[in-house]
Amino acid sequence: MGQLLSKAKEQLYDCKLVTGKLRAMLQSADEQVRSLKKQSMFLSQIAAKTIPNGIHCLSLRLTIDYYLLPLEKRVFPRRENLENPDLYHYALFSDNVLAASVVVNSTIKNAKEPEKHVFHLVSDKLNFGAMNMWFLLNPPGKATIHVENVDEFKWLNSSYCPVLRQLESAAMKEYYFKSDHQTTGSSNLKYRNPKYLSMLNHLRFYLPQVYPKLNKILFLDDDIVVQKDLTGLWKVDLNGKVNGAVETCGESFHRFDKYLNFSNPHIARNFDPNACGWAYGMNMFDLDVWKKKDITGIYHKWQNMNEDWVLWKLGTLPPGLMTFYGLTHPLDKSWHVLGLGYNPSIDKRDIEKAAVIHYNGNMKPWLELAMTKYRSYWVKYIKFDHPYVRGCKLG
Repeated sequence: MGQLLSKAKEQLYDCKLVTGKLRAMLQSADEQVRSLKKQSMFLSQIAAKTIPNGIHCLSLRLTIDYYLLPLEKRVFPRRENLENPDLYHYALFSDNVLAASVVVNSTIKNAKEPEKHVFHLVSDKLNFGAMNMWFLLNPPGKATIHVENVDEFKWLNSSYCPVLRQLESAAMKEYYFKSDHQTTGSSNLKYRNPKYLSMLNHLRFYLPQVYPKLNKILFLDDDIVVQKDLTGLWKVDLNGKVNGAVETCGESFHRFDKYLNFSNPHIARNFDPNACGWAYGMNMFDLDVWKKKDITGIYHKWQNMNEDWVLWKLGTLPPGLMTFYGLTHPLDKSWHVLGLGYNPSIDKRDIEKAAVIHYNGNMKPWLELAMTKYRSYWVKYIKFDHPYVRGCKLG
């Protein structure tokens, strides 16, 4: 009996020892999983900032060939359409040639009257030549296109534009440079994307200054695909509002309290934390009402107050929500379906009936990170047989 009890005690001790070891292993594995998740998030944010070699190659080749063109061959036709208020005008601000080509190509292919559509494309000085060359070689049928360089907008300077003054500050640049170090954490990495340093991203707040002769314009991001004729948007009554947009408050994290700092009294006094957010990417702007309401002035006021980032983190959606607060008309959700750059669970029926689909998020369709199930909607509008595209191995 004594031997039996002794053996039982040894086995009991072994069980406790094994249990303790298992718990230690589980805790270690849990810590490793958390570390890997954090590392994965960090790397995906870094990857989202990169330009693939193929697109970089495409831009370089187009730029070289553009500046070899004689001046008289650098002109687009139908310039008289650029200020015609009876036509359908689009604003597209991009530094990505391939992405911009998909937006224009998909819009025109699905337009009922392509000759009535006018594209106002703005790029930066690095990509200005490439954008011009691409659309000179691949004109959008009977539609009109015009390419401008944001760096040549002399009125857009730091004395007039608060965000430009802030972007030039040493503190802002240090904030961005730190984003390349994983030790800074992942919670704010999405706001440390270099796109926020580009005035192309903030130009959306200056539409009447860029297009003073137009009364309405449809703003499109360069990570969208158009699947239907969009002219119906010009017939939507905005009821005196400035911005026509699809709301995103189906989920709690798209309400104002997720974008703005409601511990700040300026925010708490002026905004409802449960107010519904809306999406940039496809927005109809009434520029006449914009000017009457001095929307750019409202934007400047809030941007000046956010000098130290106390009202919101970086980006253009938070100041957009504030600037157009009470001035946004909700559009039917079928006009604009979001999430193809981060959400793997979007209903295929919603995608296929949408007028515009939006790859907002890190998994852009031109990156290897892209979700395969959504990529086909984008690649169908790329000219893979084009010599430049083939030469840069973009197939």
